[in-house]
Amino acid sequence: MGKPVTGQLIENRIIIWSIEESRTLFGNGYYGKPIGISKPKGTEFDVPIILDLIEGCYLVESGELFILSKSAKAISFRRIKTLCRKQYDNFDAKYLVFKVLKDKGYIVSPGIKFGCDFAVYERGPGIDHAPFLISVYVPATNITATSIVLSGRLATTVKKQFILACPRLKKRQVHFIGIDWWRA
Repeated sequence: MGKPVTGQLIENRIIIWSIEESRTLFGNGYYGKPIGISKPKGTEFDVPIILDLIEGCYLVESGELFILSKSAKAISFRRIKTLCRKQYDNFDAKYLVFKVLKDKGYIVSPGIKFGCDFAVYERGPGIDHAPFLISVYVPATNITATSIVLSGRLATTVKKQFILACPRLKKRQVHFIGIDWWRA
């Protein structure tokens, strides 16, 4: 992308104040959301974008984002990871899943409205619907049959595939298990 975009950390979000940089970042991977626009179509918006911390962490690590504090001091990758660990349960596992999906070219959005960790698009919001809902499970997580059925039924109701992501942090690998519901 070239020169890193500059963002400002405001509590637990990162704002890209420059409209031009906002359009560039959104147009190159659907990072963030334009403020006040629920379903943007393309990059013709005139507002800043707001990034989740996990997106910001990924962009800092990849050299595409430079983050400043409210007092205009640089925030390092190490510091942003520390903030993320306070914000997200099992951040390292979720970040590995996020990173693997982004590195494979998927568009990854927060999945909170679907009751999961991530909604994953093949082409992008406004272009296609997210075909996958991802829940991250670490080895210590107890998975109940009820939670799988609830997640699977929700995914089926919104016409998406429910996927369990099982990261192996030491090996830097993620195993994905897709669950489909069908009628005989």
